[in-house]
Amino acid sequence: MVQLHVKRGDESLFLFNTTVDTPLETLIQQITAIYNGRLKVERLCSEIPELADHGISLPPNMQGLTEEQIEELNLRDEWGEKCIPSGGSVFRKDEIGRRNGQAPNDKMKEVLMRTVEAATALISKKQVQANVCVTVEMIKEALDQLRGAVMIVYPMGLPPHDPIRMELEDKEDLSETQASLQVITDDECQLWWAAKEMQRGKKLQDYIGRNEKTKLVVKIQKKLEEADDDRYLDSEWSDRQALKRQFQGLTNIKWGPR
Repeated sequence: MVQLHVKRGDESLFLFNTTVDTPLETLIQQITAIYNGRLKVERLCSEIPELADHGISLPPNMQGLTEEQIEELNLRDEWGEKCIPSGGSVFRKDEIGRRNGQAPNDKMKEVLMRTVEAATALISKKQVQANVCVTVEMIKEALDQLRGAVMIVYPMGLPPHDPIRMELEDKEDLSETQASLQVITDDECQLWWAAKEMQRGKKLQDYIGRNEKTKLVVKIQKKLEEADDDRYLDSEWSDRQALKRQFQGLTNIKWGPR
């Protein structure tokens, strides 16, 4: 098996096993699936502790409002009456007003936090140091663990607007968030090795030969990233002669009859 050490920029991400006769199209799809899957697990493992501490997400039209504002606007969280944690709730106010404050009891909180720890370990960058290759199955296992823990604590489910439920149902909306900048789709993904892009339509062996015991470092990036690096060259401020022309009064000159 060929072992790939996948990085983005200088950041080490995960190890992946493949074969020399794997088409680059297939390899890119596999690596992209694991890359994005790890991001999803990370997002869930960041949000679930908030669920454990402060209960379910408030409806969007109630988030960030004070109790007085909610009362004045006559708003009601109907999901808060349906989505009650197993064993009852403990009130822990969410100071930023995203969640309803009806948190799971300590026993149920422990279920959630233990599962977050286990899922995080599955996709951790420490797996590289341990020489453990990450697979799509491991990503699925981590997601299944998190889904199962949420179901144990909230057997009636979470509100449809809760970001955890949206992530688990692949309905998350990452637009205008920092997280959206990390995601790479199949179409925009590029794989680079030895400062060269590995072209779709070829096989891995076209680049590294037929030695199945090869180990190499590859970098994953978006197609636009390389273009973004050079985009400044087209900007007016990058024109070294622009400032000189301004001082000489040579800007905005129109040639021809007026």
